[in-house]
Amino acid sequence: MKKFSILFALLFAGGMAFAQDAYEATKPGWLVDIDEAYAISQKTGKPILANFTGSDWCGWCKRLDAAVFSKPEFKSWADDNVVLLELDFPRRKQLPDEIRQQNYSLQQSFGVRGYPTVWVFHMDKNDQTGNMEIQALGKTGYTPSVDEFTNGVDQMIAKGK
Repeated sequence: MKKFSILFALLFAGGMAFAQDAYEATKPGWLVDIDEAYAISQKTGKPILANFTGSDWCGWCKRLDAAVFSKPEFKSWADDNVVLLELDFPRRKQLPDEIRQQNYSLQQSFGVRGYPTVWVFHMDKNDQTGNMEIQALGKTGYTPSVDEFTNGVDQMIAKGK
């Protein structure tokens, strides 16, 4: 279990005010705004599952979507266990500047160098510093089946408790 502190000045100072309907995740049920994912995570106690993806060009990302994320059993498991966050790095479509900047900041913070990379984590605000602290539970990448993927994430979550 890895714990580190990150100042999310760009993400949390003043919030990311943009029209929610202006940009949506490529998959239903996924969020694109870290502020929204954080709020739901705080309310429910569920960790955030962040999928760093190149949705329109990455072959392994498309395979992970087809093998895992698009399956009803994954969606059912996710509803009960995690808050889904899509952090996309497309090549053929333009993201709103706020989302592009958010995704890049999170990519740098988590040290993501390849796609797909999936991080599972909790976020909390440090009362003394005001900085956001991330408790990283683990990361994974392409996994060929829902059972293998969800079992791996369940183990990460269990180790984090």
